[in-house]
Amino acid sequence: MSLADRLAQAKRDRGAEPSAPSTATDGNRGPSRRTLDPFADLKRTVHQTLLDNIGPKLYDARLTANELEQQVRLTLQEVLSQENTPLTSPDRARIAQEIADDILGYGPIEPYLRDPDITEVMVNGPDSIYVERAGRIHPVEGQFNDEAHLRRTIDKIVARVGRRVDESSPMVDARLPDGSRVNAVIPPLAIDGSLLTVRKFSVDPFQADDLIAFGTLTRAVAEFLELCVRGKLNILVSGGTGAGKTTTLNVLSGFIPGDERVITIEDAAELQLHQEHVLRLEARPPNIEGKGEIKIRDLVRNSLRMRPDRIVVGEIRDAAALDMLQAMNTGHDGSICTVHANSPRDVLSRVETMVLMAGVDLPVRAIREQVSNALDLIVHQSRFKDGTRHVTHITEVVGMEGDIITLQDLFVFDHQMGFDEEGHALGSLKSTGLRPKFLEKLAASGIKVDPTIFAFERFGK
Repeated sequence: MSLADRLAQAKRDRGAEPSAPSTATDGNRGPSRRTLDPFADLKRTVHQTLLDNIGPKLYDARLTANELEQQVRLTLQEVLSQENTPLTSPDRARIAQEIADDILGYGPIEPYLRDPDITEVMVNGPDSIYVERAGRIHPVEGQFNDEAHLRRTIDKIVARVGRRVDESSPMVDARLPDGSRVNAVIPPLAIDGSLLTVRKFSVDPFQADDLIAFGTLTRAVAEFLELCVRGKLNILVSGGTGAGKTTTLNVLSGFIPGDERVITIEDAAELQLHQEHVLRLEARPPNIEGKGEIKIRDLVRNSLRMRPDRIVVGEIRDAAALDMLQAMNTGHDGSICTVHANSPRDVLSRVETMVLMAGVDLPVRAIREQVSNALDLIVHQSRFKDGTRHVTHITEVVGMEGDIITLQDLFVFDHQMGFDEEGHALGSLKSTGLRPKFLEKLAASGIKVDPTIFAFERFGK
Protein backbone atom coordinates (compact mmCIF):
# COMPACT_ATOMS: atom_id res chain seq x y z
CA MET A 1 0.00 0.00 0.00
CA SER A 2 1.40 3.41 -0.95
CA LEU A 3 1.84 6.22 1.51
CA ALA A 4 -1.10 8.12 -0.01
CA ASP A 5 -3.32 5.02 0.25
CA ARG A 6 -2.30 4.47 3.88
CA LEU A 7 -3.12 8.08 4.70
CA ALA A 8 -6.50 7.84 2.99
CA GLN A 9 -7.24 4.63 4.87
CA ALA A 10 -6.29 6.26 8.18
CA LYS A 11 -8.73 9.10 7.43
CA ARG A 12 -11.53 6.68 6.55
CA ASP A 13 -10.89 4.72 9.75
CA ARG A 14 -11.21 7.88 11.72
CA GLY A 15 -14.43 8.72 9.91
CA ALA A 16 -13.77 12.40 9.27
CA GLU A 17 -11.38 14.85 7.78
CA PRO A 18 -8.91 16.52 10.15
CA SER A 19 -10.72 19.32 11.89
CA ALA A 20 -9.47 22.79 12.58
CA PRO A 21 -7.58 23.39 15.81
CA SER A 22 -9.89 23.50 18.80
CA THR A 23 -9.78 23.35 22.54
CA ALA A 24 -10.62 20.02 24.18
CA THR A 25 -12.06 19.25 27.57
CA ASP A 26 -10.34 16.77 29.85
CA GLY A 27 -12.85 15.43 32.36
CA ASN A 28 -12.36 16.73 35.87
CA ARG A 29 -9.27 18.67 34.88
CA GLY A 30 -11.39 21.27 33.03
CA PRO A 31 -10.44 22.88 29.71
CA SER A 32 -7.00 21.81 28.52
CA ARG A 33 -4.65 23.41 26.02
CA ARG A 34 -4.75 20.38 23.72
CA THR A 35 -5.42 21.28 20.09
CA LEU A 36 -6.17 18.92 17.21
CA ASP A 37 -3.18 18.84 14.88
CA PRO A 38 -4.41 18.93 11.23
CA PHE A 39 -1.29 16.97 10.26
CA ALA A 40 -1.57 14.34 12.99
CA ASP A 41 -2.53 11.53 10.60
CA LEU A 42 0.13 12.57 8.12
CA LYS A 43 2.83 12.61 10.78
CA ARG A 44 1.70 9.27 12.16
CA THR A 45 1.76 7.63 8.72
CA VAL A 46 5.09 9.15 7.68
CA HIS A 47 6.55 8.20 11.04
CA GLN A 48 5.49 4.57 10.65
CA THR A 49 6.72 4.40 7.06
CA LEU A 50 10.05 5.82 8.13
CA LEU A 51 10.39 3.20 10.86
CA ASP A 52 9.50 0.46 8.38
CA ASN A 53 12.21 1.70 6.00
CA ILE A 54 15.11 2.23 8.38
CA GLY A 55 14.00 0.52 11.58
CA PRO A 56 16.93 -1.94 11.77
CA LYS A 57 19.46 0.84 11.24
CA LEU A 58 18.28 2.59 14.39
CA TYR A 59 19.99 -0.17 16.37
CA ASP A 60 23.08 -0.58 14.18
CA ALA A 61 26.04 -0.16 16.54
CA ARG A 62 28.34 0.54 13.59
CA LEU A 63 26.57 3.83 12.85
CA THR A 64 27.66 6.92 14.74
CA ALA A 65 25.06 9.34 16.07
CA ASN A 66 25.77 11.79 13.24
CA GLU A 67 25.52 9.08 10.57
CA LEU A 68 22.25 7.83 12.02
CA GLU A 69 20.81 11.34 12.12
CA GLN A 70 21.85 11.97 8.51
CA GLN A 71 20.26 8.67 7.42
CA VAL A 72 17.01 9.44 9.23
CA ARG A 73 16.70 12.94 7.80
CA LEU A 74 17.51 11.75 4.25
CA THR A 75 14.93 8.97 4.41
CA LEU A 76 12.42 11.36 5.96
CA GLN A 77 12.73 13.77 3.04
CA GLU A 78 12.28 10.92 0.57
CA VAL A 79 9.13 9.71 2.34
CA LEU A 80 7.66 13.22 2.53
CA SER A 81 8.40 13.83 -1.16
CA GLN A 82 6.12 10.89 -2.01
CA GLU A 83 3.20 12.45 -0.14
CA ASN A 84 0.42 13.79 -2.36
CA THR A 85 -1.05 16.07 0.28
CA PRO A 86 -0.14 19.68 -0.60
CA LEU A 87 2.23 21.12 2.01
CA THR A 88 3.78 24.54 2.31
CA SER A 89 7.53 24.71 2.83
CA PRO A 90 7.17 25.78 6.52
CA ASP A 91 4.70 22.93 7.19
CA ARG A 92 6.97 20.41 5.47
CA ALA A 93 9.99 21.61 7.49
CA ARG A 94 8.01 21.55 10.75
CA ILE A 95 6.67 18.04 10.17
CA ALA A 96 10.13 16.79 9.24
CA GLN A 97 11.63 18.33 12.37
CA GLU A 98 8.93 16.95 14.69
CA ILE A 99 9.26 13.42 13.29
CA ALA A 100 13.06 13.59 13.46
CA ASP A 101 12.83 14.78 17.08
CA ASP A 102 10.54 11.87 17.89
CA ILE A 103 12.86 9.26 16.36
CA LEU A 104 16.26 10.71 17.22
CA GLY A 105 15.41 12.63 20.38
CA TYR A 106 12.66 12.98 22.96
CA GLY A 107 9.71 14.10 20.87
CA PRO A 108 7.90 17.36 21.68
CA ILE A 109 10.33 18.34 24.45
CA GLU A 110 13.42 18.00 22.23
CA PRO A 111 13.35 21.66 21.06
CA TYR A 112 13.28 22.84 24.67
CA LEU A 113 16.13 20.54 25.63
CA ARG A 114 18.18 22.12 22.83
CA ASP A 115 17.35 25.68 23.92
CA PRO A 116 20.29 26.94 26.03
CA ASP A 117 18.11 29.55 27.75
CA ILE A 118 15.79 26.91 29.24
CA THR A 119 16.97 25.38 32.51
CA GLU A 120 14.12 22.98 33.28
CA VAL A 121 11.42 21.16 31.31
CA MET A 122 8.28 20.01 33.13
CA VAL A 123 5.70 17.71 31.51
CA ASN A 124 2.41 17.61 33.43
CA GLY A 125 0.67 15.05 31.28
CA PRO A 126 0.54 14.65 27.49
CA ASP A 127 -1.10 18.02 26.80
CA SER A 128 0.73 20.26 29.27
CA ILE A 129 4.39 21.26 29.05
CA TYR A 130 6.07 24.01 31.08
CA VAL A 131 9.63 25.30 30.96
CA GLU A 132 11.76 27.41 33.25
CA ARG A 133 13.48 30.35 31.58
CA ALA A 134 15.37 33.06 33.50
CA GLY A 135 14.07 31.62 36.77
CA ARG A 136 10.40 31.87 35.78
CA ILE A 137 8.03 29.08 34.72
CA HIS A 138 6.14 29.46 31.44
CA PRO A 139 3.67 27.19 29.57
CA VAL A 140 4.65 26.27 26.01
CA GLU A 141 2.67 25.09 22.99
CA GLY A 142 4.29 21.67 22.61
CA GLN A 143 2.27 18.58 23.50
CA PHE A 144 2.35 14.82 23.11
CA ASN A 145 -0.15 12.99 20.94
CA ASP A 146 -1.52 11.03 23.88
CA GLU A 147 -0.51 9.26 27.07
CA ALA A 148 1.03 6.37 25.12
CA HIS A 149 3.27 8.81 23.23
CA LEU A 150 4.46 10.34 26.49
CA ARG A 151 5.09 6.89 28.00
CA ARG A 152 7.17 5.86 24.98
CA THR A 153 9.28 8.99 25.40
CA ILE A 154 9.79 8.30 29.12
CA ASP A 155 10.74 4.70 28.35
CA LYS A 156 13.27 5.90 25.77
CA ILE A 157 14.83 8.31 28.26
CA VAL A 158 15.21 5.84 31.12
CA ALA A 159 16.24 2.94 28.86
CA ARG A 160 19.26 4.91 27.65
CA VAL A 161 20.59 5.03 31.20
CA GLY A 162 19.80 1.38 31.97
CA ARG A 163 16.66 2.02 34.00
CA ARG A 164 13.02 1.04 33.63
CA VAL A 165 9.69 2.37 34.79
CA ASP A 166 6.40 0.47 34.88
CA GLU A 167 3.41 -0.14 37.14
CA SER A 168 5.52 -2.18 39.56
CA SER A 169 8.13 0.58 39.76
CA PRO A 170 6.24 3.76 38.82
CA MET A 171 8.95 6.26 39.82
CA VAL A 172 12.42 6.74 38.43
CA ASP A 173 15.20 9.22 39.13
CA ALA A 174 17.99 9.10 36.58
CA ARG A 175 20.68 11.09 34.78
CA LEU A 176 20.90 11.55 31.03
CA PRO A 177 24.22 10.97 29.25
CA ASP A 178 24.76 14.74 29.08
CA GLY A 179 24.33 15.05 32.85
CA SER A 180 20.75 16.35 32.92
CA ARG A 181 18.66 15.06 35.81
CA VAL A 182 15.40 13.26 35.03
CA ASN A 183 12.48 12.38 37.27
CA ALA A 184 9.45 10.49 35.97
CA VAL A 185 6.26 9.37 37.73
CA ILE A 186 3.62 7.32 35.91
CA PRO A 187 0.14 6.04 36.82
CA PRO A 188 -1.16 4.82 39.18
CA LEU A 189 0.88 7.28 41.26
CA ALA A 190 0.36 10.11 38.76
CA ILE A 191 -3.42 10.41 38.63
CA ASP A 192 -3.85 12.70 35.61
CA GLY A 193 -1.18 11.23 33.36
CA SER A 194 2.55 10.59 33.42
CA LEU A 195 4.79 13.34 34.81
CA LEU A 196 8.29 14.09 33.57
CA THR A 197 10.77 16.65 34.90
CA VAL A 198 14.14 17.31 33.28
CA ARG A 199 16.64 19.63 34.98
CA LYS A 200 19.07 20.47 32.24
CA PHE A 201 22.81 20.15 32.63
CA SER A 202 24.86 23.26 31.91
CA VAL A 203 27.50 22.48 29.29
CA ASP A 204 29.29 25.72 30.14
CA PRO A 205 29.18 25.94 33.96
CA PHE A 206 28.86 29.31 35.65
CA GLN A 207 31.95 30.89 37.13
CA ALA A 208 32.26 33.35 40.01
CA ASP A 209 32.10 36.30 37.59
CA ASP A 210 28.79 35.00 36.27
CA LEU A 211 27.26 34.87 39.76
CA ILE A 212 28.51 38.39 40.40
CA ALA A 213 26.94 39.58 37.13
CA PHE A 214 23.64 37.89 38.08
CA GLY A 215 23.68 39.60 41.49
CA THR A 216 23.84 36.26 43.31
CA LEU A 217 26.74 37.62 45.38
CA THR A 218 29.08 40.61 45.39
CA ARG A 219 32.69 40.62 44.23
CA ALA A 220 33.93 41.26 47.78
CA VAL A 221 32.01 38.24 49.09
CA ALA A 222 33.24 36.08 46.18
CA GLU A 223 36.86 36.99 46.98
CA PHE A 224 36.23 36.28 50.67
CA LEU A 225 34.74 32.85 49.88
CA GLU A 226 37.71 32.06 47.66
CA LEU A 227 40.04 32.73 50.60
CA CYS A 228 37.86 30.53 52.84
CA VAL A 229 38.09 27.64 50.36
CA ARG A 230 41.82 28.03 49.89
CA GLY A 231 42.19 28.16 53.69
CA LYS A 232 40.43 24.77 54.00
CA LEU A 233 37.38 25.84 55.92
CA ASN A 234 34.54 23.32 56.04
CA ILE A 235 31.63 24.92 54.21
CA LEU A 236 27.95 23.99 53.92
CA VAL A 237 25.90 25.47 51.07
CA SER A 238 22.23 25.51 52.06
CA GLY A 239 18.95 26.54 50.48
CA GLY A 240 15.65 25.31 49.14
CA THR A 241 14.90 23.34 45.99
CA GLY A 242 15.95 25.25 42.90
CA ALA A 243 17.83 27.89 44.90
CA GLY A 244 21.05 27.28 42.95
CA LYS A 245 22.98 25.35 45.59
CA THR A 246 24.74 23.06 43.09
CA THR A 247 25.79 26.03 40.95
CA THR A 248 27.29 27.78 43.96
CA LEU A 249 28.92 24.53 45.09
CA ASN A 250 30.53 24.19 41.67
CA VAL A 251 31.86 27.75 41.85
CA LEU A 252 33.26 27.22 45.35
CA SER A 253 34.85 23.93 44.28
CA GLY A 254 36.55 25.80 41.47
CA PHE A 255 38.54 27.75 44.10
CA ILE A 256 40.27 24.56 45.30
CA PRO A 257 44.00 24.68 44.41
CA GLY A 258 44.92 22.57 41.40
CA ASP A 259 47.56 20.53 43.23
CA GLU A 260 45.08 18.90 45.65
CA ARG A 261 43.41 15.49 45.29
CA VAL A 262 39.65 16.11 45.17
CA ILE A 263 36.92 13.47 45.46
CA THR A 264 33.39 14.45 44.44
CA ILE A 265 30.40 12.39 45.59
CA GLU A 266 26.96 12.97 44.07
CA ASP A 267 23.59 11.36 43.48
CA ALA A 268 23.78 12.52 39.86
CA ALA A 269 27.15 13.78 38.62
CA GLU A 270 26.74 17.52 37.96
CA LEU A 271 29.90 19.13 39.31
CA GLN A 272 32.38 20.20 36.66
CA LEU A 273 35.79 20.76 38.22
CA HIS A 274 38.77 21.72 36.10
CA GLN A 275 41.51 20.66 38.50
CA GLU A 276 43.80 17.90 37.26
CA HIS A 277 43.41 15.52 40.21
CA VAL A 278 39.65 15.00 40.51
CA LEU A 279 37.97 11.64 41.22
CA ARG A 280 34.22 11.53 40.58
CA LEU A 281 31.95 9.08 42.41
CA GLU A 282 28.23 8.66 41.82
CA ALA A 283 25.64 6.84 43.93
CA ARG A 284 23.69 3.98 42.40
CA PRO A 285 19.97 3.34 42.97
CA PRO A 286 18.64 -0.18 43.58
CA ASN A 287 17.72 -2.34 40.59
CA ILE A 288 14.25 -3.67 39.88
CA GLU A 289 14.76 -6.41 42.50
CA GLY A 290 15.66 -3.79 45.09
CA LYS A 291 19.32 -4.80 45.22
CA GLY A 292 22.64 -3.26 44.33
CA GLU A 293 22.05 0.16 45.87
CA ILE A 294 25.14 2.23 46.71
CA LYS A 295 24.29 5.20 48.92
CA ILE A 296 26.07 8.50 49.40
CA ARG A 297 27.06 7.28 52.85
CA ASP A 298 28.84 4.26 51.39
CA LEU A 299 30.78 6.50 49.02
CA VAL A 300 31.74 8.93 51.79
CA ARG A 301 33.11 6.05 53.86
CA ASN A 302 35.00 4.66 50.90
CA SER A 303 36.43 8.07 49.97
CA LEU A 304 38.23 8.22 53.31
CA ARG A 305 40.36 5.28 52.14
CA MET A 306 41.30 7.07 48.92
CA ARG A 307 43.67 9.61 50.47
CA PRO A 308 41.60 12.73 49.69
CA ASP A 309 42.75 16.30 50.23
CA ARG A 310 39.18 17.46 49.75
CA ILE A 311 35.79 15.77 49.81
CA VAL A 312 32.99 17.53 47.93
CA VAL A 313 29.50 16.06 48.42
CA GLY A 314 26.76 17.16 46.04
CA GLU A 315 24.02 16.86 48.64
CA ILE A 316 23.63 15.31 52.08
CA ARG A 317 20.12 14.16 52.82
CA ASP A 318 20.47 11.14 55.12
CA ALA A 319 22.76 9.34 57.57
CA ALA A 320 25.77 10.31 55.41
CA ALA A 321 25.80 13.48 57.54
CA LEU A 322 27.39 11.51 60.40
CA ASP A 323 30.20 10.17 58.22
CA MET A 324 30.78 13.62 56.74
CA LEU A 325 31.03 15.21 60.18
CA GLN A 326 33.47 12.55 61.30
CA ALA A 327 35.58 13.16 58.21
CA MET A 328 35.64 16.90 58.90
CA ASN A 329 36.63 16.23 62.50
CA THR A 330 39.43 13.80 61.66
CA GLY A 331 41.72 15.87 59.49
CA HIS A 332 39.77 16.16 56.24
CA ASP A 333 39.43 19.93 56.33
CA GLY A 334 38.25 21.91 53.36
CA SER A 335 35.21 19.74 52.69
CA ILE A 336 32.23 21.33 50.95
CA CYS A 337 28.69 20.00 50.60
CA THR A 338 25.08 21.12 50.23
CA VAL A 339 21.97 20.53 52.31
CA HIS A 340 18.32 21.51 51.98
CA ALA A 341 17.34 24.08 54.60
CA ASN A 342 15.30 27.26 54.99
CA SER A 343 17.83 29.30 56.98
CA PRO A 344 21.33 28.99 58.48
CA ARG A 345 19.84 28.07 61.85
CA ASP A 346 17.66 25.46 60.18
CA VAL A 347 20.81 23.92 58.66
CA LEU A 348 21.97 22.86 62.11
CA SER A 349 18.64 21.23 62.92
CA ARG A 350 18.65 19.40 59.58
CA VAL A 351 22.18 18.09 60.10
CA GLU A 352 21.32 17.03 63.63
CA THR A 353 18.24 15.15 62.39
CA MET A 354 20.21 13.42 59.64
CA VAL A 355 22.85 12.28 62.12
CA LEU A 356 20.09 10.73 64.23
CA MET A 357 18.91 8.88 61.10
CA ALA A 358 22.17 6.88 61.28
CA GLY A 359 20.72 5.03 64.27
CA VAL A 360 23.61 5.87 66.59
CA ASP A 361 22.86 6.27 70.28
CA LEU A 362 24.44 9.66 70.85
CA PRO A 363 23.17 12.38 73.17
CA VAL A 364 22.03 15.55 71.43
CA ARG A 365 24.82 17.60 73.01
CA ALA A 366 27.47 15.24 71.62
CA ILE A 367 25.98 15.59 68.15
CA ARG A 368 25.92 19.37 68.43
CA GLU A 369 29.53 19.43 69.56
CA GLN A 370 30.44 17.36 66.50
CA VAL A 371 28.56 19.83 64.29
CA SER A 372 30.07 22.93 65.87
CA ASN A 373 33.59 21.51 65.70
CA ALA A 374 33.23 20.33 62.10
CA LEU A 375 31.55 23.27 60.36
CA ASP A 376 33.12 26.67 59.87
CA LEU A 377 30.86 28.49 57.43
CA ILE A 378 27.31 28.32 56.08
CA VAL A 379 26.50 29.89 52.70
CA HIS A 380 22.71 30.17 52.47
CA GLN A 381 21.00 30.80 49.16
CA SER A 382 17.41 31.61 48.24
CA ARG A 383 15.31 31.93 45.13
CA PHE A 384 13.38 35.20 45.06
CA LYS A 385 9.88 35.71 43.68
CA ASP A 386 11.31 37.28 40.50
CA GLY A 387 13.10 33.99 39.76
CA THR A 388 16.60 35.22 40.60
CA ARG A 389 18.90 33.40 43.01
CA HIS A 390 20.77 35.25 45.74
CA VAL A 391 23.12 34.34 48.54
CA THR A 392 21.28 35.79 51.53
CA HIS A 393 23.55 34.78 54.43
CA ILE A 394 27.23 34.13 54.98
CA THR A 395 27.18 32.76 58.51
CA GLU A 396 29.99 31.57 60.76
CA VAL A 397 29.54 28.59 63.09
CA VAL A 398 31.20 30.00 66.22
CA GLY A 399 30.94 27.18 68.76
CA MET A 400 28.89 26.01 71.71
CA GLU A 401 27.28 28.03 74.47
CA GLY A 402 25.75 25.56 76.86
CA ASP A 403 23.70 23.19 74.71
CA ILE A 404 23.22 25.67 71.85
CA ILE A 405 25.39 26.10 68.78
CA THR A 406 26.12 29.80 68.31
CA LEU A 407 26.13 31.44 64.91
CA GLN A 408 27.03 34.90 63.73
CA ASP A 409 26.08 36.44 60.41
CA LEU A 410 29.02 37.98 58.56
CA PHE A 411 27.06 39.09 55.49
CA VAL A 412 23.28 39.38 55.12
CA PHE A 413 21.13 40.33 52.14
CA ASP A 414 19.55 43.76 52.52
CA HIS A 415 15.84 43.15 52.00
CA GLN A 416 14.98 46.71 53.09
CA MET A 417 15.93 48.02 49.65
CA GLY A 418 12.71 46.54 48.27
CA PHE A 419 11.97 45.77 44.61
CA ASP A 420 11.86 47.73 41.37
CA GLU A 421 8.84 48.06 39.06
CA GLU A 422 9.59 44.72 37.38
CA GLY A 423 9.79 42.90 40.71
CA HIS A 424 13.59 42.56 40.79
CA ALA A 425 15.25 42.81 44.20
CA LEU A 426 17.25 46.02 44.69
CA GLY A 427 19.21 44.82 47.71
CA SER A 428 22.59 43.08 47.91
CA LEU A 429 24.80 41.30 50.42
CA LYS A 430 26.08 43.66 53.07
CA SER A 431 28.51 43.19 55.90
CA THR A 432 27.16 43.13 59.44
CA GLY A 433 30.43 44.53 60.84
CA LEU A 434 31.33 41.32 62.70
CA ARG A 435 34.73 39.73 62.16
CA PRO A 436 34.83 35.93 62.04
CA LYS A 437 36.63 33.88 64.67
CA PHE A 438 38.22 31.66 62.02
CA LEU A 439 40.57 34.40 60.80
CA GLU A 440 43.26 32.82 62.99
CA LYS A 441 42.68 29.46 61.29
CA LEU A 442 43.06 31.11 57.90
CA ALA A 443 46.22 32.90 59.03
CA ALA A 444 47.71 29.57 60.13
CA SER A 445 47.24 28.41 56.52
CA GLY A 446 48.97 31.51 55.19
CA ILE A 447 45.72 33.16 54.10
CA LYS A 448 45.38 36.85 54.94
CA VAL A 449 41.99 38.53 54.77
CA ASP A 450 41.65 42.29 54.34
CA PRO A 451 39.79 43.40 57.51
CA THR A 452 38.08 46.25 55.68
CA ILE A 453 35.82 43.69 53.97
CA PHE A 454 33.98 43.36 57.31
CA ALA A 455 33.34 47.08 57.71
CA PHE A 456 29.73 47.68 58.73
CA GLU A 457 27.38 48.69 55.89
CA ARG A 458 24.14 50.40 56.77
CA PHE A 459 21.07 48.52 55.71
CA GLY A 460 18.30 50.19 53.75
CA LYS A 461 20.67 52.77 52.27
